[in-house]
Amino acid sequence: MCLKLGGKMPLINVKLIGLLRGLAGKDVFEIEVEGTKKITMLLDELLGKVGREEFRRAVIDPELGSPRPNLLILINGREISSLSGLETTVGESDEVVLVPVSHGG
Repeated sequence: MCLKLGGKMPLINVKLIGLLRGLAGKDVFEIEVEGTKKITMLLDELLGKVGREEFRRAVIDPELGSPRPNLLILINGREISSLSGLETTVGESDEVVLVPVSHGG
């Protein structure tokens, strides 16, 4: 177990942009991490913390069971497709940002 001083687990900040912020009710969530976590595990924990079905539907494609294609996931400013995709791991002090992308014509 990896504890910081005072017995607290290290945290990852997850920032929500645009529509996601409104659906979640706030713009930043802290997720505890012991060592590292795959981005899929982090998203599962975030969905549990938010606890709103409309947020889940905005993040996860129900047919694919994975993040929607119009959701950008940034880790320390880099989109996960330029890293290891959904296999990308995050650790203490990493910043994750979820950005919904919408197009218009």
